[in-house]
Amino acid sequence: MLADLAPLIAATTQWLTRAYPASGGALAAALCEAQARQAVTVAAWLRYPTATDTALVGMTGPGGSAGLDRMSGAAEDPDDSAWRSWVDEVVASWAAGLLADPQLAARAVAGLTGGAHTSGTPVEFRRLIAPDAHDRRAAALLRHPDLIAPVADLHHARLLDRLGPGQALIA
Repeated sequence: MLADLAPLIAATTQWLTRAYPASGGALAAALCEAQARQAVTVAAWLRYPTATDTALVGMTGPGGSAGLDRMSGAAEDPDDSAWRSWVDEVVASWAAGLLADPQLAARAVAGLTGGAHTSGTPVEFRRLIAPDAHDRRAAALLRHPDLIAPVADLHHARLLDRLGPGQALIA
């Protein structure tokens, strides 16, 4: 099932790391991407918790980055249209919220336990929920609550609803 969300996770991760790039060279870029990918993975698994959800987004597509691009001021590049069509605005927003708030990220990761995406596979999200000093420096823009707030706030209420008490994260 993880492979079915792979294009969405890759594209949304790429959008986040382009919008909030790392500074400090190749190692910083790799650490920033790892954190973004973990946040996007958790957000995607929360948004699409079942095999049916995953199949539906695979058939219909996630919507693309147009709204996020307009909001962030990113210039549209025709060469980028293929991967940008796989960006999920809600997943990007939820991932941004998780990156800005480690306690919320820990709640989200805990909510995935025993779900369809994590059954039978040990999954670790250390860079998301317990970033070290190198991780924080590498993703300073990506984790800055004020800078990432416009994206994080887009669908924050829906994320809180999903993580709220009594909400079934798995089916």
